[in-house]
Amino acid sequence: MPDYKAPLRDIRFTLNELLDMPQHYAALPGAEDATSELIDAILEEGAKFAENELAPLNRVGDTEGCRWEEGEVITPTGFKEAYAKFVEGGWPSLAHDPELGGQGLPESLGIVINEMVGSANWSWSMYPGLSHGAMNTIEQHGTDEQKQTYLTKLIDGSWTGTMCLTEPHCGTDLGLLRTKAEPAEDGSYRISGTKIFISAGEHDMAENIVHIVLARLPDAPAGTKGISLFIVPKFNLNADGSLGERNAVACGSLEHKMGIHGNATCVMNFDAARGFLIGPPNKGLNCMFTFMNTARLGTALQGLAHAEVGFQGSLAYARERLQMRALNGPAAPEKPADPIIVHPDVRRMLLTQKAFAEGGRALIYYAAQLVDKTKHASEEEKAQAETLLALLTPIAKAFLTEVGFESANLGLQCFGGHGYIAEWGMEQNVRDSRISMLYEGTTGIQALDLLGRKVLMSQGETLKAFTKIVHKFCKEQEGDSAMAPFVAPLAKLNKEWGELTMQIGMKAMQNRDEVGAASVDYLMYSGYVVLGYFWARSAKLAQQALAAGSDETAFYQAKLATADFYFKRLLPRTQTLAVTMTAGAESLMQLDDEAFAF
Repeated sequence: MPDYKAPLRDIRFTLNELLDMPQHYAALPGAEDATSELIDAILEEGAKFAENELAPLNRVGDTEGCRWEEGEVITPTGFKEAYAKFVEGGWPSLAHDPELGGQGLPESLGIVINEMVGSANWSWSMYPGLSHGAMNTIEQHGTDEQKQTYLTKLIDGSWTGTMCLTEPHCGTDLGLLRTKAEPAEDGSYRISGTKIFISAGEHDMAENIVHIVLARLPDAPAGTKGISLFIVPKFNLNADGSLGERNAVACGSLEHKMGIHGNATCVMNFDAARGFLIGPPNKGLNCMFTFMNTARLGTALQGLAHAEVGFQGSLAYARERLQMRALNGPAAPEKPADPIIVHPDVRRMLLTQKAFAEGGRALIYYAAQLVDKTKHASEEEKAQAETLLALLTPIAKAFLTEVGFESANLGLQCFGGHGYIAEWGMEQNVRDSRISMLYEGTTGIQALDLLGRKVLMSQGETLKAFTKIVHKFCKEQEGDSAMAPFVAPLAKLNKEWGELTMQIGMKAMQNRDEVGAASVDYLMYSGYVVLGYFWARSAKLAQQALAAGSDETAFYQAKLATADFYFKRLLPRTQTLAVTMTAGAESLMQLDDEAFAF
């Protein structure tokens, strides 16, 4: 198994140099306590917990999996004990309201800790990870009583949360869901139905589990306009808030999965379970998007995590594995062969993983910075941040999980045949990463959301909010010859991005299938351009540090070399995507449905 080490130097570069988080926190109302000294201390302790407590359990979770026994789920060895230490360390409460038991630190700092925890052990991280969405949903839409009853326990970590959307007959199309909510005389509801693919739906790590459930009221309109949102606890509560009898919700079975074996993916049966309405009746889908947006950024983080783990594992192996000689002559003549890191194709694979991991980190931390602003900044800044998040969330979720899976595969490939063997841990990284492109909305769904809803329905205004930022950066570099290799292609793509959008939009006015035909290629194109922006900024900072005589020459030279690789080897993928996204829907739709079989 690869030994995970939190990449603290690059995390600090992204936080302090690229995004200037210290200045961001100083200007953010309520974030005054987030000093550089405190942040450093939190990062160090988070790294220790991830490396020492969670990473050793990663393979344990994969080999043991979870056990189902008469509706109860037993998690792998060590998971429960690690969660107790997680709670004892105060990690669940880090970025929540002090009035409800939180520590009041910014959401972006919580994202950084989530990266380290998830990279060390993604299966384990999903148990507290699902709670964040539940907390945000109750905090934004719950009553004061619901916040005191449920949110305080979720924040202190003694309870965990889930999201219950998917049913056996419907996944993304939630308008088809059948779970019912019958009003009871005491003002509560009786929830009945079956939900599937519920991550962390049942386990032995916390006292109680708070399910956030979509269901229909008896008089609800058909489709998505008739969905309401409910809190359904595993255990009902007594009048004094203590745990009472078991609610009528149970895990019917565990799914047998390709990966993330350490996390319980449950079939949950609600048999007239007692639940409580959150938000207005028939507006549950609107409320659930609070949860979904949190989960989508969390899943983007999974793409980063698997790229980072693949990179760390394959880099260590490439430095030690001896195979053949360097093409230009022996690099290690004292050894029987050279380490494979000298070979150009191995370096291509390593640099691809490094570029996606570090570029993905920049994108996610930037999105987290925007989340901070949506909660604490002025109304004007809040509106700007919400517009940018609307554009970047589907890109981050879909693009980073796609390239995270690519990176995990490249990590395995660096090992050759050994990568296919379980003991090295790289095949687990591939299997664990595959789900990230499916849950919280597949790549295709995110692409439709991006192109159809976020970009075209806003007449391109949402896109312009970001392209203006890129344009401004490029204009500021005019006259800097060292930045020309980065700025020239970036400025060209930034302009082309708008032109392609208009071209697709014009076609879609005649045939709506044009949106679906272009959407995934459009999203991937967008992702490469967005990462190109962050790599160009990183290159600028590296050049400045080297010119100033930094004593971390190796770090900044590596940053600059990776930026150069990204622009020469990865960003050109946009050229193909520009062709395919504008190829039209005809080549996809001309084959008769029945003719597929011939």
